[in-house]
Amino acid sequence: MYSNLESRYPNLAEGFAKLLFDDSPEAHGHGKILGGGMVGTHAGDMIGEIALAIEMGADAVDIGKTIHPHPTLGESIGMAAEVAHGSCTDLPPARK
Repeated sequence: MYSNLESRYPNLAEGFAKLLFDDSPEAHGHGKILGGGMVGTHAGDMIGEIALAIEMGADAVDIGKTIHPHPTLGESIGMAAEVAHGSCTDLPPARK
């Protein structure tokens, strides 16, 4: 959950957001969200978006295209989805 929010939230580097998607061959790279979790400052305030995405059967593209206000902690959910889809431009590439 770390980007340019460190001035608003001093303990920001201590958290993370993780989303789990179906990566089966049948999903063709657009697997539905299976679950997710968050740890850190105000994580409980944001977990509802993950629950809604699961209920709606959203995929990484759906979540990444959802408008997340900037700068807010909530945009970490969108960034996590963009990382999963390979379209994130705000963070360095994920290690494989």
